Amino acid sequence: MAVKIRLRRMGKKKEPYYRVVVADSRSPRDGRFIAEIGTYNPNTDPSTFKVDEEEAKKWIANGAQPTEVVSKLFKVAGII
Repeated sequence: MAVKIRLRRMGKKKEPYYRVVVADSRSPRDGRFIAEIGTYNPNTDPSTFKVDEEEAKKWIANGAQPTEVVSKLFKVAGII
């Protein structure tokens, strides 16, 4: 099973915020997930990114692949 760390869209129209989740790569964007490890809100100034670093590092060590956007957020936060 390929596991990805990706964003799950929440919120209302034109005002999205995201949850950082660990999910099977075959599940839909807002579908089933294995674990929720953080949040990302691009609407605030500056944008807010909160993540459980220990959980993120554990999942990456176990082989979970972050998506392109999540890997950029992890680099800014200093996780990767």
